[in-house]
Amino acid sequence: MHNKEKPILIIDDDSRNIFALELTLKARKFNYLSCNTAAEGLQILRTDKAIGLVLMDMMMAEMDGYETIRIIRATDEYPDVPIIAVTANAMSGDREKCLQAGANGYISKPINVDQLLDMIEKWYR
Repeated sequence: MHNKEKPILIIDDDSRNIFALELTLKARKFNYLSCNTAAEGLQILRTDKAIGLVLMDMMMAEMDGYETIRIIRATDEYPDVPIIAVTANAMSGDREKCLQAGANGYISKPINVDQLLDMIEKWYR
């Protein structure tokens, strides 16, 4: 089993999605942090080296998840943090596009909680 002390970082520009993800994580006794911009998420990653996993919304206004993941993967500070891409646009090719950008896993909205927890179990460090 994993050390649930390391927070899971939720980066999503929709407060309803953040709320739903936080409820799921809280019910499973995970620590978590959340923010609603990619810039804020990158800042949290720079300052909190203990992040165990990132749940990344792919469709955000100012900087989307694809660009954010590429920035994370290009850093020397936290290039290996596991990232699960979360997207509402479950279109053909989206999964491959997310994985090519550097995500470890992919889940579409509406989120299947069991599927999400399986993915967290697989990648959480």
